[in-house]
Amino acid sequence: MPTPRRSAARRARTYDPDRTWRALTAQVEHVLTAVRELTPEQWAADSGLPGWDVRTLVVHIVRQVTSVRELLAQEPLPPGTAVTGLDTWARSTAGIADLLDADTKESAAATADPAAALAAEAALLALQEQDALRADLVVPHVFTAMRALDFTVTRLVELVVHSDDLTRATGVEVELDRQAVAAVVRVLADALAAAAPGNSVEVRIPPYAAVQCVEGPRHTRGTPPNVVETDPLTWIRLATGRLSWDEALDAARVAASGERADLGPHLPVMG
Repeated sequence: MPTPRRSAARRARTYDPDRTWRALTAQVEHVLTAVRELTPEQWAADSGLPGWDVRTLVVHIVRQVTSVRELLAQEPLPPGTAVTGLDTWARSTAGIADLLDADTKESAAATADPAAALAAEAALLALQEQDALRADLVVPHVFTAMRALDFTVTRLVELVVHSDDLTRATGVEVELDRQAVAAVVRVLADALAAAAPGNSVEVRIPPYAAVQCVEGPRHTRGTPPNVVETDPLTWIRLATGRLSWDEALDAARVAASGERADLGPHLPVMG
């Protein structure tokens, strides 16, 4: 795991294209395995997301897979094009929530069989050339432009978060790919560090990430006086608003020590 920089200017974390692609395709297959088991009652169940049943949630997942193919098929933008980074993407998704909701419901109304649609997308994804994720490729995106590799990492975030939503809504366990979880934990931890810059609190999500954040007295060596530690899935739920800070503390899902170790005001980092 890269060591977080303690200067104000953090170096952006990098992701391996091959690992990212393998994680993406593996997580799609895990979702597909789960949805094939769903009963009519489970398809109609509340997804836990406002206004969405499980069927709508699965259609949204299908859209995430489709978007990878569609984006990678676009003509690349010229070298030097300004891009939106992962930190900014994670903190900006809430701003397009209404648009995503409307588009997803429209797609759900037009999708006869979400499980079949996901199977078709999984098959097409398997045919995609992986070299499309080379680090220098920049493609158009709703947030102006993104590196193709970074955009694919954002789809890992969507897939893992919604795989967990699906598990909680239906009781059907959706397996989570370890590499996918690692990437999601790191994206969300880095987004927290960008949203609440500082060095007074160290947030640990072993074994995948540790970042320093929150303004306050600067320590000069060793561990900051304020430490927060939790497991990967709890962190993902906290960072995306599936679990509140107080709920996590009450359930002993997070350990927090130090007078500044209160992340409540800084969560969620992704809407």
